[in-house]
Amino acid sequence: MEFVERGIVLFADTAWSYLLYLLIGGGLFLLLYSRFMPFRYFKHSIEIIRGKYDDPNETGDITHFQALVSALAATIGMGNISGVAVAIAVGGPGAMFWMWVSALVGIATKFFTCSLAIMYRGQDSAGKTQGGPMYVVREGLGRHWKPLAVFFAVVGVIGCLPLFQVNQLVQIIRDVIFVPMGVVGEDHFWFDLTAGIVLVLILGTVIFGGITRIADVATRVVPAMVILYMICALWIIALNLGDVPRYLMLIITDAFTGEAAAGGAVGAVIITGVRRAAFSNEAGIGTESLVHGATKTKEPAREGMVAMLEPVIDTMIVCTCTALVILMTGVWQTTSDNGVTLTSNAFESAMPGFGSYMLIICVVFFSASTIFTYSYYGTKCLGFLIGARYQFLYNYFYVGCVILASVSSLDAAISLIDGTFALMAIPTMISALVLSPKVMAALRDYRKRHQPERNSSSRVSAGR
Repeated sequence: MEFVERGIVLFADTAWSYLLYLLIGGGLFLLLYSRFMPFRYFKHSIEIIRGKYDDPNETGDITHFQALVSALAATIGMGNISGVAVAIAVGGPGAMFWMWVSALVGIATKFFTCSLAIMYRGQDSAGKTQGGPMYVVREGLGRHWKPLAVFFAVVGVIGCLPLFQVNQLVQIIRDVIFVPMGVVGEDHFWFDLTAGIVLVLILGTVIFGGITRIADVATRVVPAMVILYMICALWIIALNLGDVPRYLMLIITDAFTGEAAAGGAVGAVIITGVRRAAFSNEAGIGTESLVHGATKTKEPAREGMVAMLEPVIDTMIVCTCTALVILMTGVWQTTSDNGVTLTSNAFESAMPGFGSYMLIICVVFFSASTIFTYSYYGTKCLGFLIGARYQFLYNYFYVGCVILASVSSLDAAISLIDGTFALMAIPTMISALVLSPKVMAALRDYRKRHQPERNSSSRVSAGR
């Protein structure tokens, strides 16, 4: 097992040493090519998710708001709570700066990839309309590009497994509740295995319900959990408000010196930050367009405007709050813990007696919502490969991997997902770059027909 884990870690490190340039370089190109135009539409994006432009008769399965929260259900979760802790533990505070950079670039990336998910929707073998990078490649680039679409689907079957989420969910329940009670000792294999089996029984009821049930659960759970988590994090930050400038400056300075990172390697800090940002907001990976492609709309640019809010909410806001909590409490310097346990220690240090339990509540629901959404992603990937008639088989494979993830190590779980995410970015970014002129044409057309900025200005003038 140790040999296998070392191989998985090497695979992830190698993949990201090359794919970093495609993800960030490609995203930067899209940002400049669009002339920062998506940034002008944040107000209009809010109007869209409020349902102002919803049409129940459009092709698709879910509304704009359901698409947003379903995508956030996959991104806001362990990437924000545990992923940030891993980033700081491995790359130091400076890793958070490169997560910010990745998120700013990711705004443009998400706009393009999710616009394409609507623009080039295709039909599966059952004749149902679907969206996602594999359909964008097949319908947008042409059938001679189909091997690239198949490549995404194959890697997506593995990359959408819930290894990291389940691993960290079991870890926090074990370390915070059962280890202090003396129920679990150093050998916790049987506890982890039992926890995995229990999770299968609980999660299976939603997983086998499809995207409609997943979206329904996500719209109920995610907003409440985000509010609860942010209240706790902001409370801790408010208690240490005077230290905020110092730690923000530490994040910025360490990003270029790498003094807090192992070996002081700035390059390692950059890679760590970008990897964790990609896992957190999934910009350029392609998973986000799988759910946005199911939205009831015929306006590609409109869905892109909804999707571009995700890196802002996910990384710029939630991840930053987590990083400040970890840095302010100092636990990143006083313990060897990693992942969700490090974040739990930070919450407990700031709110003794109940901080870790508040985090457990958030982790349970965040992990569950992410697991639900990832099962839908993987099902769509398998359906593209073997036909929609048999895509339900993925859910059986998926719940089986829940048990495997519960007994896996953190390094193996996160490295396997990291490596496959890097590979998934290849077809996603190539198709986005090649088809970017089509997206800009759709944006200009949408702007001409709707002109949200001009209309808003006109209303203000009329009111005066």
